[in-house]
Amino acid sequence: METILIKALQLLCCLSLLVVLHEGGHFFFSKLFKVRVEKFYLFFNPKFHLFSTKDKWFAKRFPKIAARETEYGIGWIPLGGYVKISGMIDESMDKEQLKQPAQPWEFRSQPVWKRFFIMVGGVLMNLITSIVIYCAIMFTWGQKVMPMKTINDNGGFVFNDMAKSYGFQDRDKLIALDGDTIKYWDNSIIRPLSEAKTATVIRNGKMMDIRIPEHEENMIDFSEMYPPLMQPYITAEIDSVMPGSPAEKAKLTRGYVITKINDATINSWADIDSVKYTILKKLAEPCSKADSVALRKMNILCYDKRSDTNLPFAADLELDKEYNIGIVKKTLSLDTLNYSFVGCIPAGTSYGWKQLKGYVHDLKYIFTKKGANSVGSFITIGSIFPDAWDWQQFWHLTALISIILAVMNILPIPGLDGGHVMFLLLEAVMGRPLSEKAQTWCEYFGMGLLILLMIWAFGNDLFKFVF
Repeated sequence: METILIKALQLLCCLSLLVVLHEGGHFFFSKLFKVRVEKFYLFFNPKFHLFSTKDKWFAKRFPKIAARETEYGIGWIPLGGYVKISGMIDESMDKEQLKQPAQPWEFRSQPVWKRFFIMVGGVLMNLITSIVIYCAIMFTWGQKVMPMKTINDNGGFVFNDMAKSYGFQDRDKLIALDGDTIKYWDNSIIRPLSEAKTATVIRNGKMMDIRIPEHEENMIDFSEMYPPLMQPYITAEIDSVMPGSPAEKAKLTRGYVITKINDATINSWADIDSVKYTILKKLAEPCSKADSVALRKMNILCYDKRSDTNLPFAADLELDKEYNIGIVKKTLSLDTLNYSFVGCIPAGTSYGWKQLKGYVHDLKYIFTKKGANSVGSFITIGSIFPDAWDWQQFWHLTALISIILAVMNILPIPGLDGGHVMFLLLEAVMGRPLSEKAQTWCEYFGMGLLILLMIWAFGNDLFKFVF
């Protein structure tokens, strides 16, 4: 329960900040162009609110603030927020107001270019926010990276059966994809790898190109593979043992190097993953209780790297309920790139641009079966936050979610900022706006579509986390 509360609090803080900044972008350009903003609310407030500058208690004590044209408040439904701009045609606009002549301070009275900036103000603010956060992260904590040179010097990569069918071999050292040199290794390499036609590797001291054949798998398939498509070669050395785990009970300890599990020879951690995958695959098939118990049992052969004798040590153990041994693998050390106050600006901007391009690139997978099934609601978003509060991770995720909000809001769907932008572009082309009635009905259609998408995303989360 404590973990859930910590994740929920991080999600609430993240979204509250981003919503205020997003709506603040609309607010800024509205005020800049002297367009009246009637309300600025964090959270939604159907029927009633938690706080408002128009409340009698507040108005009595702060009459000057209460007398301003904009009502500031906090609603009671902690999902999003909004600014109500006078004369803007949306699902919340008073129908009677549409019948009145347009006033100079109203949104609908402004020229197209001013309305365009008011509508994209929120998206611009989200993008600027993400860049500022990434710059601050680079300045405060630097950037941890895994140089490809470190991996290649350590022995290259190990590959699963699919990658080997393409022509890769264990211990190949990856240099480039489609001629583009790979400087650092991280999970984002799956994106170009899933679409690459040629991979350049060093094998047995010689550089060679591997032509990757056309395949049906996409980035989602590649990222979900187990064992992974490729992973750095790391000797199966135990870095630590989890307290109370099967490994601790079997007296395995830090510094032991695993050489054999049952009848399988172990050369790297990838081989351990393969053994685990084989066991999980068999357990997924119908089997008796006796067979299940037998599959959980392991005989592990290893030696103590710290000992001069390298005498073998054998241990018998049984996997826990989650089918884990309880050992933490030895990993390659990361490099930290530190930046000055000036240097963090191009570094943070470049990183933010990379994240934006990657997310826009991956949007196409939403229209695939796996992509549609991976769409999640607030439950999915909340689950990606760490179990314990970590400021570096919190700001990383906040910056990424800010990019996601910017991209999603600019989609040309009525009810979103992108829908309003679409109407403005049509008006610029046709020389006249769509009728107010047509825009209103489009808003209703867009809101209905968004509600259906939210229901779909929530259903995916229920299926994933509950059932």
